[in-house]
Amino acid sequence: MELYKLTVHEVRDLIDSKAISSSDLLKSILGRINEVENKLNSFITIDTDSALDQAKKLDETRPQGKQGLDLVGIPYGVKDNISTKDMPTSCASKMLRNYRTNYDATVVKKLRDKGAILVGKLNLDSFAIGSSGETSYFTNTKNPWRLNKVPGGSSGGSAAAVAADLIMFSLGTDTGGSIRQPAAFCGIVGMKPTYGLVSRYGLFPLASSLDQIGPLTKDVRDCAIVLNAITGHDQKDSSSIDKYSYPDYRSFLFKDIKGLRIGIPQELLKDASLDVKNHIKKAAKHYVELGAKVEETSFKLSKYSVPVYFLISSAEAASNLARFYDINYKSEDHSPLSFDEIYIKSRTEGFASSVKRRIMIGNLALEANNYEDYYLQATKIRAMIRKELEKLLKDFDLLLSPTTPSVAFNFSSMEKDLLNTYKWDASTVPANLAGLPAISIPCGFSNDGLPIGMQLMGRPYGEGTLLMAAHAFEQSTDYHKKRLHALEV
Repeated sequence: MELYKLTVHEVRDLIDSKAISSSDLLKSILGRINEVENKLNSFITIDTDSALDQAKKLDETRPQGKQGLDLVGIPYGVKDNISTKDMPTSCASKMLRNYRTNYDATVVKKLRDKGAILVGKLNLDSFAIGSSGETSYFTNTKNPWRLNKVPGGSSGGSAAAVAADLIMFSLGTDTGGSIRQPAAFCGIVGMKPTYGLVSRYGLFPLASSLDQIGPLTKDVRDCAIVLNAITGHDQKDSSSIDKYSYPDYRSFLFKDIKGLRIGIPQELLKDASLDVKNHIKKAAKHYVELGAKVEETSFKLSKYSVPVYFLISSAEAASNLARFYDINYKSEDHSPLSFDEIYIKSRTEGFASSVKRRIMIGNLALEANNYEDYYLQATKIRAMIRKELEKLLKDFDLLLSPTTPSVAFNFSSMEKDLLNTYKWDASTVPANLAGLPAISIPCGFSNDGLPIGMQLMGRPYGEGTLLMAAHAFEQSTDYHKKRLHALEV
């Protein structure tokens, strides 16, 4: 078998036993990138030379077989709104197309310290605004299962690259489902951790009270390994959790889930396609066979989740994006223009239409005459949604739902019906509004062979329970092993 097809834990065993070297693995990955990236467009930047140099040094210096070095020599990619000191950080935007930071995000530094090899920066919706992967300034990433289908957004490049075996794992960001939705569309595992569990320092923020960095992996065991590497308190991030004992997430794997209580909110099934509903019901039955107790339940305020999310995320985005005009980021020479002219020109031309739409809606919601009726009201309903979810998660250990109401759709199919795209977030945004952890794993395929994702949502700091339940399902099915996609045809 080609090395690039393996999981992190599979190649870890091979490297530790000296059956292969880090350089062997990286060369296999780079060969795969050379073979299919021109069809997929998942990367914005690739740094082959630095990656090869690091792999060579690791092979010369790494103590073989030492425990606690799960990611040494493992190639990965990072969504291009996460800062890296040795590669551009563009946010897939015209505004920042030439921008370079002089520091690493905390998550990148943690992975460097653990010996992981950064291959490149991955494509996304511009400034992480979008749920299809179609708003990047550079190019559209394709879905590996069907090249005419979207990979999902905004972490489309991060999901597609893992699904197509171009990297062993990736990091994405999730503001309203931007890790879980593309994971579902591309048939892989994607986790949004509890808010504050993973440092956001070095992330270009979209909506600061909602954003969270998380892993996209080929299976649940890899997810636990990567989560171990990126969690931890960070003084540079004011939202980072301090008083919490971070466990070894691998310790939750291979556990019996007998007696686990799982609720299925019926409102989150309402808009799902027949294919998706059938596979969620099948997954529920499978959990019963594994010993879990599964019941239908109700999440009454779910209908308000999307409008509340859209208002709050737009308002916070308008605030966060106010600092961007390209005289600060040296995109172009505007010397003949006045400051006002530079500001207008750069923000008019530097932002994608999706970004400008969010800024305008956000500013409208924050105007003095509208603040109480829109933004303040949204924050109050957000608190009510959080309380209802807290109550549900006292009755149940986990909540089960579709990740998305349907499978990946065609490019440009949502252009004339923007409001319809928001329903794709119905199952995912509640976790962001409440700061809860949630994971998407493959649970089947549609009649035309496209992956279907299943979401599990848990209590704050309940990542271990999520991983336990997801792993139990994964180990007793084979959906995660299927990689028969368009790139091999």
